[in-house]
Amino acid sequence: MPRALSTLTLSDAKRMLEAGEAKAAELGIPYNVAVVDAGGALIAFSRQDGALEGSIDLAIGKAKTARMFDKTTEYLAELAQPGAPLFGIEQSNGGRVVIFGGGLPVTVGDQIVGAVGTSAGSVEQDIAVAEAAAAAITTNSKP
Repeated sequence: MPRALSTLTLSDAKRMLEAGEAKAAELGIPYNVAVVDAGGALIAFSRQDGALEGSIDLAIGKAKTARMFDKTTEYLAELAQPGAPLFGIEQSNGGRVVIFGGGLPVTVGDQIVGAVGTSAGSVEQDIAVAEAAAAAITTNSKP
């Protein structure tokens, strides 16, 4: 049974960073990983040695975007294509919306408790690192 949790804690975020970093090491790519709480505020961030500087803001932006819209950034990217229902969404919220794959809401049970964003590799790699980070909470929750 998942624990009752309204937001991610610093302890949760540290576990998520560790899991994301492990996946990045498996891929052989230094990563930027950001974790935000249920309100979208940054809890923790990790930039592995050699991770792309330009990906820092992208990782944080993906996490915040995933929480703002409670959708994966990969899904938002699909909805933002020309002719799709959310075309232009990346211009909303002061242009702080990042819609490349690699951001996802984090849920415990049916409750969204925060989000994670990753950046440094391909979109597919970013998604894999974000999923690994989220799994540290969603599969290891304790009562």
